[in-house]
Amino acid sequence: MRIGVDIGGTFTDFVLFDEHSEEITTFKLLSTPDNPAHAVLEGLARVSEGGGATIVHGSTVATNALLERKGARTAFVTTRGFRDLLTIARQTRTDIYDFFCDRPEPLVPPDLCFELTERVTRDGVALASPDASDFADLTGALREARTESVALCFLFSFLRPEHEATVSRALRDAGFLVSASAEILPEFREYERASTTAVNAYVAPILNRYLGHLEDALKGRDFRIMQSNGGSIRSDEARTQAVRTILSGPAGGVVGAVHVGQAAGFDRVVGFDMGGTSTDVSLSLGEPQVTTESEIGGLPIRIPVIDIHTVGSGGGSIAYVDAGGALRVGPESAGSDPGPVCYRRGGSRPTVTDANVVLGRLAPERFLGGEMALDVARATKALDELGRQAGLTPAGSLTVAQTAALGVVAVVNAHMERAVRVISVERGHDPTDFVFLSFGGAGGLHACDLARGLGMDRVLAPYGASTLSAFGMLVADVVKDYVRTVMLPGDTAADDLAEMFAPLVERGAAETVAEGVSETQVTVHRELDMRYRGQSYELTVPFAADYAAAFHRAHEERYGHGDAGTPVEIVNLRVRAVGSTPTPALRVEDVEGDDPSVARRERREVVLAGGVVEADFYDGEALRPGSRIVGPAVIMQRDTTILLGDGDRACVDARRNVLVEVSAT
Repeated sequence: MRIGVDIGGTFTDFVLFDEHSEEITTFKLLSTPDNPAHAVLEGLARVSEGGGATIVHGSTVATNALLERKGARTAFVTTRGFRDLLTIARQTRTDIYDFFCDRPEPLVPPDLCFELTERVTRDGVALASPDASDFADLTGALREARTESVALCFLFSFLRPEHEATVSRALRDAGFLVSASAEILPEFREYERASTTAVNAYVAPILNRYLGHLEDALKGRDFRIMQSNGGSIRSDEARTQAVRTILSGPAGGVVGAVHVGQAAGFDRVVGFDMGGTSTDVSLSLGEPQVTTESEIGGLPIRIPVIDIHTVGSGGGSIAYVDAGGALRVGPESAGSDPGPVCYRRGGSRPTVTDANVVLGRLAPERFLGGEMALDVARATKALDELGRQAGLTPAGSLTVAQTAALGVVAVVNAHMERAVRVISVERGHDPTDFVFLSFGGAGGLHACDLARGLGMDRVLAPYGASTLSAFGMLVADVVKDYVRTVMLPGDTAADDLAEMFAPLVERGAAETVAEGVSETQVTVHRELDMRYRGQSYELTVPFAADYAAAFHRAHEERYGHGDAGTPVEIVNLRVRAVGSTPTPALRVEDVEGDDPSVARRERREVVLAGGVVEADFYDGEALRPGSRIVGPAVIMQRDTTILLGDGDRACVDARRNVLVEVSAT
């Protein structure tokens, strides 16, 4: 048995794959924000499988600790003269025209920043080594400051890690949890390296306690954690490399979307994951796009992560009227407790889910397959109050509540459409060349309208859409990333580069096998970070004999121009070791015809942007492969609802995915 577990802001999702019967089953539980482990253990207790199960978990614990600034009390130790490194940062403004904009506060305050006498030149020559006599003073100061975790980052430790190794041993022997930059990110650019190391030190104790609690409860089961790069690692490694799990949940969704999209015949997909708290969007060209230039909470994190853009727009996003009288939605979310007003769990502020209920787009008695009935009257009252606060009046045949609900949906759609443009248009891709792959519990209600606004003509809503992130964890390979800064000219011989790659390749293969992967299932990829001389940022290209030509092509594709006559630099060598894991095959069924009448349950009034329409409601579980539906219509699945606009045409494929041809108007 393989079990994928994904914790969301509202629900915790479980996907089970029985390797013998090849059956896939899913279920959801309300998340437990006070202690996310409660929902995880409750769900695993439902599974009768004994100790042979492999569990792959996507954790938001590190993410939440960072975003909410609830991490460990962390100290920062660096080369003498550089204690202000985290505070100075890059001196950039998030809003270039705002002279008074606030910069994110560093994770480590100045009074917890310490210095040691050591120095390595930019050529890797050691000028001064740490003196053991300084260690006693440092450990005393750390204890006096009640430090729980230490981030260690010397100036050129990526060239000579010995100094960090010496200090790390001394501090660990003294009982401190240490994150050393040469172990976390042996790469140049001291601020980004220091920031990544500080993030790891800040969240590692929190994740360590959380995973330790789960490991104790799971009693020796094979327990793995999803990484931000789209691969999994052992939980004991994740406890010390916590920064690699910052985007583990969303990364699982992207991996699942790529797997399902390719099975349906689509390599180029825009992933749209709308859950209860946030929306994650991504773009894939046959495989997830990876970046090393991500930021979380305004802090740079230079480890490889799947390129995901997140906005605070989800089904639980709270709608309100701001001081200027404008309607706003999010980023604050009602979460699972108290949740949307219609959940009847004490929520009083209207959310996106409440708006969809008021618009008739959700069948209140069939929510979550009938396990949770929604309260339409309470949602209507909350939206009515919101509309009156905004000064709205009934529009035609619509009530104030319905008018307000349309406004809420329009605002949240605008946020999400902007997010899609960030990962497509701003990366040099035309969204109309892609299929809009919608998943997450709330995604199906908004996907067709979003695709229409973006000019995209196809939407794919996979079977089991709301648990696709947990499914992605089941199909994720073991992935290990390594980097080495080299700073070489762009005409360096390929044979010389191959020799430099060799130690990283050997290490990657060995450590991947140590994760339990057969040697025959390990593939090692070599890449180069390159730039034109004088540039500040790099592009990553595969290593091959014609690597320079590949860089010029990549630069032209990304930025619209390339210059083969300009000198090129090789900044970093990168190695990615991938260990293939068994993946569940998606069941293919026979197409039974295009008549969906057997699944039609009722006809109701639904409010669309153009007004009130009569729409057929279909039981998604009863739809057979080949069924065709013309909108306006609503497809009610056990874990999500799909809204078809007027003129949209949907077809159920052999894998029970719903493929929609989106009407242009």
